[in-house]
Amino acid sequence: MRKILVANRGEIAVRVIRACRDLGVASVAVYSECDRTSRHVRLADEAYAIGPNPPVESYLHIGRLIAAARASGADAVHPGYGFLAENETFAAACRDAGLTFVGPSPEAIALMGSKTAARETARVAGVPVVPGSDRPFDADASETTIAAEAVRIGYPVLIKAVAGGGGKGMRTVVAPDDLASAIRAARSEAGAAFGDTAIYLERRLVRPRHVEVQLLGDQHGSVLPFVERECSIQRRHQKVIEETPSPAVSPELRTRMTSAAAAVARSVGYTGAGTIEFLLDEEGQFYFLEMNTRLQVEHPITELVTGVDLVAWQIRIARGERLDLDPAGVLAPRGHAMECRIYAEDPDAGFMPSPGRIGALTAPGGPFVRDDSGAEAGGEVPIFYDPLISKLSAWGGDRPQAIARMRRALREYDVQGIRTTVPFFRWILCQSWFLKGEFHTATLDELLQQRRGEPFSTPDEDDEEVAAIAAALHAFTRQTSPVERTLRVRQASVEDSPPDTALRGGWKQQARREALRA
Repeated sequence: MRKILVANRGEIAVRVIRACRDLGVASVAVYSECDRTSRHVRLADEAYAIGPNPPVESYLHIGRLIAAARASGADAVHPGYGFLAENETFAAACRDAGLTFVGPSPEAIALMGSKTAARETARVAGVPVVPGSDRPFDADASETTIAAEAVRIGYPVLIKAVAGGGGKGMRTVVAPDDLASAIRAARSEAGAAFGDTAIYLERRLVRPRHVEVQLLGDQHGSVLPFVERECSIQRRHQKVIEETPSPAVSPELRTRMTSAAAAVARSVGYTGAGTIEFLLDEEGQFYFLEMNTRLQVEHPITELVTGVDLVAWQIRIARGERLDLDPAGVLAPRGHAMECRIYAEDPDAGFMPSPGRIGALTAPGGPFVRDDSGAEAGGEVPIFYDPLISKLSAWGGDRPQAIARMRRALREYDVQGIRTTVPFFRWILCQSWFLKGEFHTATLDELLQQRRGEPFSTPDEDDEEVAAIAAALHAFTRQTSPVERTLRVRQASVEDSPPDTALRGGWKQQARREALRA
C-alpha cells in the first residue's frame, strides 16, 4: 500500500492523513468547491476536486471518488466516518476498481448495517438483544401491522430507521395514539438522510446507559476487543460527551461485554475497526444495540487510555498485517479519558447551526490535552456539512483528574466569529450529576427541557471574567489620561472585535490580555 485516498473532509480527514504520514504512506485529499482551501487539503501530499458543495455531488458521489483515486494513482481508499464509510456499494466499487478499502468487506457492512439483520446476528451469537421487531417494515407495511407489533413489544417503543444512525429516523412513542404520526416522521427523516424509509420497532428501556466496545479484527481471524466507552451523555440521541472507562462498568461486567462484542464480530468474519454498541439497564443487564462498521468519532479517548493508534491499525490490517497487540493491555485502561464534541452551534439559541468564517481560534494545549480539529482561524464553517469543528479530549490518572483537565482545556478554548458549544460543555462539567457519574441516555434531554432556554454559563466562569476585566480596567486607568481612555475605548469598540463579538467575546479576551500585562 503506497498511496491512500481519504474519501472525507474536516477533522477526520486530517486525522487519517497524519496516520498515513506516520506510516510513510502518501495521502490524497478530495474536496468540494467550498473546501478547496481547507486544512486537510493543504496537509495531504496531493488533492483533487470532486464537485460542487452539496454532498450528493461530491463526498457522496462514488463515481467521482473512484475517478480521483485512479487519477492520483492511489491503491487504497480510507472512508473516515460518515458519508460513505458504511456504504457497502462504495466498498464494493473500490474492490471492483482494484482499490483496497480500508475497512470491512462489503458483505460485512451490508449485514451489520441493517439493524434488523444485525440484531439477528447477535441473537445467533448468543448475545442478548433489546426486545423488538424481528423484521423491517418497508414502505408497503401498513400502520395497522406496525401497531400490532408495537402492542406485542410493549410501550414505550422506539421507531428506528433500518439504515439509520446519529439519531436520524428515530422517534419515541409512549402511547398508541401517537404511533401513526411518529411513523410518518421517522420514515420521512430516514428517507432524506439514508435514501431508505424502512423502519423497525424496539422497546425503549427505562433509564439505560449507552456503552460501546471498540474492536479490531484482522484478515487472519483474530478479533481484539478494547476497554468500553461510556456514551450516555446525548442530546436527541446524538452523543456529545464520551469517556472511558465507564463509571458504571465493573471489571466482571467488562469481561462479559467485551467477550460478547468479540463473539458478534467473529461470527461475521469482521476485519478492520468496528464498534459494538450496547444498552445497559439499571440492573446491570446489557443488550446488543447495533454495530458501527467504521471508525468511531470518539476513537481518540480509546487511544489515550491504551496507547494504540487505531487509524494506523486500520491501515496495517488492510495491508494484511496480523494483530500483535496484547489483549490484556487493551482491556485494562491506563487512567481515564473523555471527549467533548465541539460544534459550530449556538447552545443559547436551541443549538442552531452557526456557520460562517472563524475570525480567531485559540485551541487549548498543555499536559494530556488533545484537540482533533480541521478548523483554523480564517477558515469557513460551511452550511453543507456536519458542523463538528473539533474533538477535544483530555486524559487523567483517574476520572476526577480527567474532568479537571477538560475543564481547564475548555476555559482555554476561544473561537471568534461563530458560536460554539464550548459554554455548554463548561456547564455540563460543573453539574453534580455528571461529577458523580449518575446519568443515563435521557438525562441531558430532560435537563435541557427544564432549563427553558436559560443561558449556559457557570458562576466561576463569570467570576473569572469579572476579575479579569476589573484588573484590566485598573491597569488601564493608571496608565492613561481621561482623553486617551475615551479615544482608546471608542477605537477598541469598533476595531478590536468583530461587531457580533465586541460585547460578548472580544472585550473578555481583551480584558484577559490586559490583566496579564498588568
